[in-house]
Amino acid sequence: MSSESYYIGVDVGTGSVRAGLVKKDGTLLSSSTQNITTYRDEHDHRIFEQSTTEIWSAICTTIRSILSSAKISPLDVKGLGFDATCSLAVADERGEPVCVTKGEGLGKRGERNVILWADHRAEKEAEVINKSGSVVLDYVGGTMSLEMEVPKTLWLKTHMPPSLFPKCHFFDLPDYLTYRATSLPTRSCCSLICKCSYVPAKGGWQDEFFSKIGLGEFGEEEYRQMGAGKGEEVLNAGLPVGKGLSKRAAEELGLVEGTPVGSGVIDAYAGWLGTIAARYTQNGQLSPIVPSLDESRHRLAAVAGTSTCYVVQSPEGVFVDGVWGPYRDVLFPGWWCNEGGQSSTGQLIDFMITTHPAYPKLVERAEKERTNIHQVLHEILQKLCRENGVESATELTKDMHFYPDLHGNRSPIADPKMRGSIMGLALDSSLTDLSKKFSLTLESIALQTRHIIDTLNTSGHSISSIYMSGGQARNGPLMQLLANVCRMSVVLPKEVETAVVRGSAMLARFAHEVGSEGGEGGGERLWNVMVEMTPAGTMVAPNASEKEKRLLEAKYKIFRESIEIQKRWREEMEVAAAVGS
Repeated sequence: MSSESYYIGVDVGTGSVRAGLVKKDGTLLSSSTQNITTYRDEHDHRIFEQSTTEIWSAICTTIRSILSSAKISPLDVKGLGFDATCSLAVADERGEPVCVTKGEGLGKRGERNVILWADHRAEKEAEVINKSGSVVLDYVGGTMSLEMEVPKTLWLKTHMPPSLFPKCHFFDLPDYLTYRATSLPTRSCCSLICKCSYVPAKGGWQDEFFSKIGLGEFGEEEYRQMGAGKGEEVLNAGLPVGKGLSKRAAEELGLVEGTPVGSGVIDAYAGWLGTIAARYTQNGQLSPIVPSLDESRHRLAAVAGTSTCYVVQSPEGVFVDGVWGPYRDVLFPGWWCNEGGQSSTGQLIDFMITTHPAYPKLVERAEKERTNIHQVLHEILQKLCRENGVESATELTKDMHFYPDLHGNRSPIADPKMRGSIMGLALDSSLTDLSKKFSLTLESIALQTRHIIDTLNTSGHSISSIYMSGGQARNGPLMQLLANVCRMSVVLPKEVETAVVRGSAMLARFAHEVGSEGGEGGGERLWNVMVEMTPAGTMVAPNASEKEKRLLEAKYKIFRESIEIQKRWREEMEVAAAVGS
């Protein structure tokens, strides 16, 4: 019989489910990925929907796959942890999926029961909420995003038959997964506080707020539809949920009934867990410093995939306009988190490439050279720099400027109406032009990252480094731009795409140890698990020349100016449209 302990982390991202099997020392033994469907509406670009039935099926497939691949007995799996996107899952009293698609099926039994985080249908509802003046808004940076769960829930009430809405139960997706795994509707601090307007610093649920925005029945019925009534337990990250896996879930997953399940977190916070405690190597040398919990306040976690989320922890609450939080108890009891983000980054890079007239030529060249399209673009840029006698792509595109919020701004402006803009266009549809716009897009992402960090630090944080996870960490030019633009080191994880899964596996280990050994589930204990399970990362230090530094400073100034110009132009057009109407 094996004496080794293994832990499974499950990450439900925007387009796929990934499961990883991790040893106690953090070694990743096996991982498996399964794609999931996002349903769109060709007549309404705001709509993004998914299915918990498909998501759970993908989880079952990936877990069985990693066990088979590693030849590990289910008896040796000592814990299971989940993270997921902050999407709204809707079920009935029996846990069956409820359709969230507008039309005749809305509110009835139906597989499309998840409103994805990126869904922007609840714009009017968010406006109502943001005019409420509630104390709730103080804890989301002053403005509630339409990507959060309360605006989406209010949209469902507004559009659903009145007889059906009271039968619905609403879950942030990570909490739905622990519910599906354990049959217990116990909610997590992470989901309720970050996305559902639960404010522990003010006693929890705010009856007056829900009543004012039109969801007064929630307070009247002790928040049964949100699954965490007044006085009911809400769990910190990783604390064990009930008695672990239910018999049904264990059979579906190929695991053992009663396997501990840790309270889940939103995927960005799993990225924080999986990266922020890392030591790092620079020039092949491992830093001798073992980070402390206190050091976490200086490290910004960036989880960069389709979008990018930024999470920083602090011992006191820091109020930052346009940045979500401060959220108390989300990860560690008594500690606070702020969360910033860019609604579209990986998606933006893909969009800018695939919509360019030269895209077919790019694909053809990449196939001919047996490489990827990003590498081809990078090589073209290097050649252009040599031919033009310039030091960097920044100088190559010094007369081009791009503002990247094609899908609205999440932070620090917190304005879903912001849109993208580009200056410096030429009558050029060549691969050369595409490569320049590719570089310009990466540059704009880095400039906006600095805007977020500057806003955080000006408000009271003291961030001095960025810890990456997610697919974008493979993009070397972008990582160097981040270091140069933000003027701080960027630390890359050992395994780029599995850092988030490792964060969930840490929750699994934490749940097992708290459940089997007893005692407090406090911050230091979880931090020690993180330090033990996080492999050393690789540091990317700033390397801009003095000339490139000057150019990037000028670009950043123009970037900030473009925000004010767009706001002013929008206001002028709204005034013009309103005259005489």
